[in-house]
Amino acid sequence: MTTLHSDYPDNAEIDAWCDDLYERANGLSYRAEPVEPVQPQQPVPRHTVGTTYVRFEIDGQPPFYGYWQPVHGGGPAPLLLHVPGYGAEMSAHPELVQAGYNVLHMNPLGYCTPDGHDESRRVDGNWPVLPDTMASGGERGYVDWLSHVLVGLRWALEQDCVAATRIGCFGTSQGGGGALLLGSLLCGHGVKAVAADLPFLTNFPLMSGHDNVGAYGMVLNDKPIPPGGWRGLGLIDTLSHAHRLELPVMLTAGTADVTTPPKSIHSLFEQLPGTRSYTELAGQAHTYTPQFLTLATNWFRLYL
Repeated sequence: MTTLHSDYPDNAEIDAWCDDLYERANGLSYRAEPVEPVQPQQPVPRHTVGTTYVRFEIDGQPPFYGYWQPVHGGGPAPLLLHVPGYGAEMSAHPELVQAGYNVLHMNPLGYCTPDGHDESRRVDGNWPVLPDTMASGGERGYVDWLSHVLVGLRWALEQDCVAATRIGCFGTSQGGGGALLLGSLLCGHGVKAVAADLPFLTNFPLMSGHDNVGAYGMVLNDKPIPPGGWRGLGLIDTLSHAHRLELPVMLTAGTADVTTPPKSIHSLFEQLPGTRSYTELAGQAHTYTPQFLTLATNWFRLYL
């Protein structure tokens, strides 16, 4: 693969970064407990058995939350790990539970709670995970975001209904990029397939030549980026992880999507070394769609 940017880490550095992050996340001591919303602004489970919000705590960090949706019938069944878009919204997936999967939505960094967004966590009106990644050269931001997801995964794998070697990752926008990063981090640790919808965090150098909207524009428009900033972006650019994504990967793009344009997503597709799928939805803008869930459900049926 041609180097995307002179300040990006090489494959060996990405491999070492993934191994270190996985080991550090698995060494974290945490506490987890089911919680009920106080003044619920998120959906409250009522018609399914066992669904609950889970509060996670790590000493010295703000609490963060997951939404646990166990399979009907007790399993063991595969686990689908879902992560949010840049809006830090929470999501429920009852249709995937009915299809025979455990589903864990993880919402890292405490940006969203069962009672709604924690607005005190915003900086200049935005969630700071991407700027923090750049400013720290990759030492903060998405490192902590991914660590929180891996802590939630550890909790889920302790549940009797989960088949620990049958993990799938999925999400939309940031969630799509995050699912790809999790596929890389969990390589050799039970992950079997990834479904990434309109994935953000994909080919920052390509996107730097655009008048960007959304989160790309927050860090790339009219701002000189120092080498450390490019290195931070390189650590979490999905193309940096393409060599590790030998598992089945499904990608979707929308022809009317100006936030995560098709050419950024197709540039990743061209680098994937294993079984892969790329679906371009004509006229589709940047949003959640039922088409993706249908495609993802069948992808996981094939490969989990």
